[in-house]
Amino acid sequence: MPYSILSIQEATILFKAQLAFQNLNFTWDSGQNWALIGSSGWELTAFIESIRGNTLMSKGEISRPFADAYSAEKSQSKEIHSFRDMIAYVSQKYEFRNKSHQQNFYFQQRFNSSESEEAATVREYLNEVELKIAGPWTLDSVSNLLRLEHLQDKAIIKLSNGETRRLALGLGLMRQPKIYLMDQPMTGLDVKSRAEFGEVLKAIIAAGVHVLISTSANEIPEGITHIASLDKSGIQKIWTKAKYHRLGVQPESTASWNWEELDALLPKAMSKRQSIIKLENVTIKYGEKTILNQLNWEVKPGERWLLKGPNGSGKSTLLSLLIGENPQAYSQSFWLFDRKRGTGESIWDVKRPTGFVAPELSRYFSYNQTCRKVILSGLFDTMGLFRKVTTEHEELGLRWMKLFNLESLANLPISRLSLENQRWTLLARALIKQPELLILDEASQGMDEFQRRLFRDTVQQICELSSMTLVYVSHYAEDIPEAVGEVMELM
Repeated sequence: MPYSILSIQEATILFKAQLAFQNLNFTWDSGQNWALIGSSGWELTAFIESIRGNTLMSKGEISRPFADAYSAEKSQSKEIHSFRDMIAYVSQKYEFRNKSHQQNFYFQQRFNSSESEEAATVREYLNEVELKIAGPWTLDSVSNLLRLEHLQDKAIIKLSNGETRRLALGLGLMRQPKIYLMDQPMTGLDVKSRAEFGEVLKAIIAAGVHVLISTSANEIPEGITHIASLDKSGIQKIWTKAKYHRLGVQPESTASWNWEELDALLPKAMSKRQSIIKLENVTIKYGEKTILNQLNWEVKPGERWLLKGPNGSGKSTLLSLLIGENPQAYSQSFWLFDRKRGTGESIWDVKRPTGFVAPELSRYFSYNQTCRKVILSGLFDTMGLFRKVTTEHEELGLRWMKLFNLESLANLPISRLSLENQRWTLLARALIKQPELLILDEASQGMDEFQRRLFRDTVQQICELSSMTLVYVSHYAEDIPEAVGEVMELM
């Protein structure tokens, strides 16, 4: 007989000092596994954080019967405890710490084999999980389920984006949860991994775990039994998986920025270089493992390329060559901006003409780096602003903040911005110096569907309004702007 494991009744909820929900009602019964959908990623996150007890409830109540027996047992033995002991959570802002338990990795360490000693391996990280309750998950079972076996001895900082996501899911399982909450868990996974995610979910559920995920409306994985549509007024509609279907197609985004202002901020002159990128038989190895094998590729000025391939195919390694962060570039037949690497150029000669956005970049700015400082740091190709800037620089930064509606967030640390505003901040940082080459690596990751469409439209406008060369990485076909006309696929 089903029984209630969680209930929210007539709740008014504040999240990050903003009103998230009024009169929110939700009942979660045993045997149910939920997918939350909605137009606002912020609201989906606020709902999950409410279950975790990380929001302010000014009215109503929330009960968590799933933890009652555990709480009674621990109270009787006078042990410190919380209902959170029984919950695992994977957010979109997952962070990993070094062996000194400080989150102070810097971006370049991912590609320098001599500088990863401070990073734990996948095995060490999984084994460090502090257990509050007993459960079935072991290092072997988690590694087998999430295809982490071959990564056991790899430093976590060297994992690809998709591998990092699988490790984050594994860390949650090692906590032996009764409730597993996942905020957009398929983000960063390639097409194959997203298709396999339903089997992973079913295995987790079969082990006695109840699951609630946020996801897009057209990605409901196997194992989910119920779907709830959410907005600021609460749960709007509920379907069983059997009855769920999308009614029509999501409307195209009608929102836009001030395209005339974007036009004024972008470079116009076509590059006079012969090529922007040129690789001849480039091979990159780490130990005995070959990541890139005899790769040839040439990108001409003004071309727009899609770089695609499954997780672990070498996309991140290739991008590390393009942004000047891989020391193996010097031993290769490899040219950037018509200049062969290793012929006396400085790292700044590589970085100056290149704008780069990747979702993980936001993790590498220190806490005192505000939205304003992060944008202005793009003028100097540094991970933060560490010098005085001119009045002209300040005015330019303000124009970019106004363009992307970031002006009110100027003095907030980037770590406190919503995921979508982090992405716009990083895009402004990449564009502020008017680069010849713009590299966008899953740059809209973490945005809700509305914001992703706006991001795609923005990149399309950048291509139409400038002669900028583009390398675009995405696992989602719907995120690719029409201006992208060339494809480099890694296998």
